[in-house]
Amino acid sequence: MERKVGTISRGIRCPIIREGDNLAEIVVESVLDAAQSEGFTLRDRDVIAATESIVARAQGNYAAVSAIAEDVKAKLGGGTIGVISPILSRNRFAICLKGIAMGAKKIVLMLNYPSDEVGNELVSLDKLDDAGINPYSDVLTLERYRELFGENKHPFTGVDYVQYYSDLIREAGAEVEVIFANNPREILKYTKNVLTCDIHTRFRTKRILKAAGAECVCGLDDIMTAPVNGSGCNERFGLLGSNKSTEDTVKLFPRECKDLVLDIQKKILDRTGKCVEVMVYGDGAFKDPVGRIWELADPCVSVANTDGLEGTPNELKLKYLADNDFKDLSGEALKEAISSRIKEKKDNLVGDMASQGTTPRRLTDLIGSLCDLTSGSGDKGTPVILVQGYFDNFAN
Repeated sequence: MERKVGTISRGIRCPIIREGDNLAEIVVESVLDAAQSEGFTLRDRDVIAATESIVARAQGNYAAVSAIAEDVKAKLGGGTIGVISPILSRNRFAICLKGIAMGAKKIVLMLNYPSDEVGNELVSLDKLDDAGINPYSDVLTLERYRELFGENKHPFTGVDYVQYYSDLIREAGAEVEVIFANNPREILKYTKNVLTCDIHTRFRTKRILKAAGAECVCGLDDIMTAPVNGSGCNERFGLLGSNKSTEDTVKLFPRECKDLVLDIQKKILDRTGKCVEVMVYGDGAFKDPVGRIWELADPCVSVANTDGLEGTPNELKLKYLADNDFKDLSGEALKEAISSRIKEKKDNLVGDMASQGTTPRRLTDLIGSLCDLTSGSGDKGTPVILVQGYFDNFAN
């Protein structure tokens, strides 16, 4: 019988994961239990995805603010440190900032405006226009910012991040000075030791700072790249991708986990005879149209994945074929013509008009975004996602 359903994304309930748990076994058992409970079967090329959070938790990959402070002091000198381009997030950055401030005598905090890298607003564009401010060239002191714009609370969290970050730095024992600018070179008027906290533009920012005469430049990806007093670490991403665990601890991005995805793939093959694809995913790569916040605060969507998830989609646009190549057909004849075209499609459709409008993104980014939306970030209790039929098409 012809299949009438395409892609299905299922959230899989799992036990609460603790440090040292056999995560591969838990994931496999949870998926197979769900299949038995809900009456579905696994197929070749199904995708099993685990959120990065449970992987890091199973690894015990945590760091205390004291460890962050020690690493910051060792790498940036412990005096006046310029902290530039942080995102506005209690979950993502506040605890990191606490540790950074504990490792310095003074923090010069340079905030991007009108919004941070992922879209959290400090002030609206309309307010900038009304004040005659050009964010690309104008540098504002805290006093000037308050004079022009007053207090600006985040629309979703109700937090005035300028005040919140300033208070946090003082409570950690450091002096604080706040400026608002978008040119990283501005920080060098205050200090030559800089910690740049941007995520996806960090390599360019470091290059600009070094070329402009900075004496010491680190990114968040350079802090906590090795254990400090027995802490966790992340050799590749440092503090990037970390989340608040407690008021004094962050959960770091998971360390190397390619072995994990291969282990899950092998266990499923041994148990079911099906060759599935497996990935560990972080934030999805999508933007909220109302809050204008870009979700991707992690350094990447896919932390690790099996080889079958490499590459980009190679798809034809059905509506293009229906409206152009086969515009005179209908019914079963149209269905057969389109199915035949799909079966005969080239392995690389780049430049083919019949593929225009298909999403030019990596498979891991697309599937990871689907998984992130399915699992959510709250209390759903589904940190593992099973995606079925993703690689099907109209001709299957």
